[in-house]
Amino acid sequence: MNNRRVVVTGMGAVTPVGNDVDTMWNNIRSGQSGIDFVTKVNPDDFPAKIAGEVKDFDPTNYMDKRDAKRMDLFTQYAVASSMMAVKDADLDINEDIADRTGVWIGSGIGGMATYEEQFRKFMDRGYRRVSPFFVPMMIPDMAAGQVSIILGAKGINSCTVTACASGANSIGDAYKVIQRGDADYMITGGAEAPITNMAFAGFSSAKALSTTEDPNTASRPFDLNRNGFVMGEGAAILVLETLESAQKRGAKIYAEIVGYGSTGDAYHITAPAPEGEGAARAMKQALDNADVDKTDVGYINAHGTSTELNDKFETHAVKTIFGDHAYDLAVSSTKSMTGHLLGSAGAVESVISVKTLTDGIIPPTINYENEDPDCDLYYVPNKAIEQNVDVVMTNSLGFGGHNVSLIFKKYNE
Repeated sequence: MNNRRVVVTGMGAVTPVGNDVDTMWNNIRSGQSGIDFVTKVNPDDFPAKIAGEVKDFDPTNYMDKRDAKRMDLFTQYAVASSMMAVKDADLDINEDIADRTGVWIGSGIGGMATYEEQFRKFMDRGYRRVSPFFVPMMIPDMAAGQVSIILGAKGINSCTVTACASGANSIGDAYKVIQRGDADYMITGGAEAPITNMAFAGFSSAKALSTTEDPNTASRPFDLNRNGFVMGEGAAILVLETLESAQKRGAKIYAEIVGYGSTGDAYHITAPAPEGEGAARAMKQALDNADVDKTDVGYINAHGTSTELNDKFETHAVKTIFGDHAYDLAVSSTKSMTGHLLGSAGAVESVISVKTLTDGIIPPTINYENEDPDCDLYYVPNKAIEQNVDVVMTNSLGFGGHNVSLIFKKYNE
């Protein structure tokens, strides 16, 4: 069973650049940023003033008001994205397939806003004022739990928590579930709603956030003058299924997922391993797993956080694995437009990678103005390019030394 082919048949997204896949993709391909002055925290309280916030999101388009009140925002984003993805896949999760349909949705932090709000109530008024829904709203696996309940998916139900690699790990883990025969359909991705006082404070204290006061240029991956990442929020979900099932039901097939690499740095809680050694091993593992030649890869959607060490070491890792071909590759960071969605970054970037394959358009790295001698690859500066691509890799790297590479391929029978 472990050689079953796995394809992408549905996608959904809620992001700073659009609350559905088409809007998001149209903005990404045209180099439109969703980054602006932060409104969900008081900017006067922090050195960072900028964030990639989701705009005009109405949870009642996807659930009733009472249910929405019992979910943290990250779960609302996940439910909305999952409903979009399942509808897009035209997948009817009926009694015949419910047991073979799983959910695997990652989150790096979970319900941070819920935690803060309920902690204030506890401190001000004691335990009796803490909501009975506090724990089920806060825990990171609740996105997967709620999606399973709402959609009736009774197969494996899980959540990977690997910081900024959570979404990508979840998709890779879901892919392996289908490949080995434990499910036929998986609803998978990542969700995050981290724009809260404590998360902003923690990343500010760690000097990880950009303090640039111009939202248009704050996120500048691979640029010499980058000075930190811009926090974003949102979710993205893919429907994965066996090729056999997709063909049988006449589903549209966006792409095939063929490779997954996942490694640990065993080095430092926040800094990447020197020269991107762990990231390089994840890329090699994904290439070996996919059984594609490195010269087949035409585009890498980079982790590209706009931090000094990440961009430098990720570039080095690409050169380590791809050799001379690294200079023929297009490499871009769409975080320049979305900000860094932490645990959902890899999921959003997987959707973008799939759209790159289907549309033959490689998205840009915007705000790329000053070359860094340590970052000397082709980063698709400022404008998308039209280019037919058959194989795409997307990288996600997380605190704790988590490295993930996923490989998607143009679908051919």
